[in-house]
Amino acid sequence: MTRVIEGSSDGTGLHIGVVAARWNQDITDRLVEGALARLTERGVTDITLVRVSGALELALAAKRLAHHGCDAVIAIGTVVKGETDHYDIVVNESARGLNLVSLETGTPITNAVLAVHDYTHAVERAGRGDSNKGAEAVDAAISTANALRELESN
Repeated sequence: MTRVIEGSSDGTGLHIGVVAARWNQDITDRLVEGALARLTERGVTDITLVRVSGALELALAAKRLAHHGCDAVIAIGTVVKGETDHYDIVVNESARGLNLVSLETGTPITNAVLAVHDYTHAVERAGRGDSNKGAEAVDAAISTANALRELESN
């Protein structure tokens, strides 16, 4: 017998955290708007939004949200490549930190940190509708949280 657990896209009854970096805020604000709109579309009414300085601070805030009862957390940020190696460090370490938090807490942490070489690419990924990576991260967070709930109840 094969059991298939997929997790629904219905966010009703879930507490979702959103942690957003202020760095490149004009882009991250668009990602947050997309995430909040998608959360509402999916029936989520219990949302906690936390703002932090930059992408490296996302993991710690995500961990706190996980420990404070969030069923999933969406991490939002934007890192644009500059002329130094700092870009690689920030992108890699922020992703690693978010992954570690998810594994340590057992809470889905979705990564909506844009890592782009050109600012125009960030603008494209932060548009309205389905191309918004904040909204896309919400879908992943809700379905994963629901799949884990279903798995635990079986």
